[in-house]
Amino acid sequence: MPIYHRLGDVPAKRHVAHRKVGGGLHQEELMGNLGFTGPSSLLYHLHRPTAVLSVDFLGQTAWDADPDPRLRHRHLRTSQLPVAGSWISGRVPLLFNGDLAISHARPTDGDERFFRNAAGDEYLFVADGEGTLESPFGDLPFRAGDQIVVPRGILYRMRFDRGAARLLVVESRGWLRWPRRFRNELGQLQEGAPFCERDIQRPSELRTFDEQGEFELVIKQADGLHSVVLDHHPFDLVGWDGYYYPWSFNIHDFEPIVGRVHQPPPVHQFLEADGFVLCNFCPRPYDFQPDSIPAPYNHTNVGSDEVLFYASSDFMSRKGIEYGSITLHPDGIPHGPHPGRYEASIGKPRTEELAVMIDTFRPLRVAGAALAIEDREYLRSWIETEED
Repeated sequence: MPIYHRLGDVPAKRHVAHRKVGGGLHQEELMGNLGFTGPSSLLYHLHRPTAVLSVDFLGQTAWDADPDPRLRHRHLRTSQLPVAGSWISGRVPLLFNGDLAISHARPTDGDERFFRNAAGDEYLFVADGEGTLESPFGDLPFRAGDQIVVPRGILYRMRFDRGAARLLVVESRGWLRWPRRFRNELGQLQEGAPFCERDIQRPSELRTFDEQGEFELVIKQADGLHSVVLDHHPFDLVGWDGYYYPWSFNIHDFEPIVGRVHQPPPVHQFLEADGFVLCNFCPRPYDFQPDSIPAPYNHTNVGSDEVLFYASSDFMSRKGIEYGSITLHPDGIPHGPHPGRYEASIGKPRTEELAVMIDTFRPLRVAGAALAIEDREYLRSWIETEED
């Protein structure tokens, strides 16, 4: 996260006495990635962040995989998942490998507990819903289309304003960051990148809670969930500054890169991590060369699995998908436009598609929990019929 940000009361120098009104010291905490060399922030607490009343083990989170080894294109219909539960415990496992895990949630309540993912960075795509992501760093309001990045180790809580939300959740073992080719040597986004720093939403209001009591924090570490009860409200910061904090970017603020002929998927990239990239497909003008074919050509992505989450029911190269569909096109099998879509795209002025794409560089496994919502005929959907 290459933008320096500061909220609240911080001392003029690092690691010096920051005294409370009436006496005593604020508790300084360094939170950062990659040891002491990566992005970090300095936090100033009213209470010791180490003050714990009790701990408990809530259970394993290890995901089981589909035992069927057959290689094939997959289609998962998340609209068939129940609308229920919490944004913490209601996540349904879908796809995973050693670098990332993809799940889906349709929470109906905010869950008053606090949560910290100590196993990886989190990317939360708010396909539907609105509310506020609360953290010690301040409030971060969200709405449909927001892509929220919560770096590893940051505790937070989500509150929803109305009805059920729909969240696509990606947990990344590596650091989620902007693509290197869009940044200059100082980390600033370059001219020509499909988004800029002005598009990034950061916590803007710091609320300090000075409350003693019992406050449960759920921590995900390795393959388990742990309950840690603190003796104070964890949102007790009087100030902080640095580069490590939750932030968001709305998919509708992505500026598509277009050309005379079809542009390859890397122009749609939004984030990179260790082992995968994440792209945004947004409404945009089609190619403007007179005989160009806007629909993507058939392609074999050697060494890459392709995942698409469809945030609308319209996608130029697909048929039979719906809002909330997820497709997996694994390495080893070519994929491309469905019959009729290649020809039908010629001459069309624009597309209204909206989707998030995740390309992984190691094979993905389908979680057992996803099998109940799989469209098992999808692998045959490229066979032409009379309707095509």
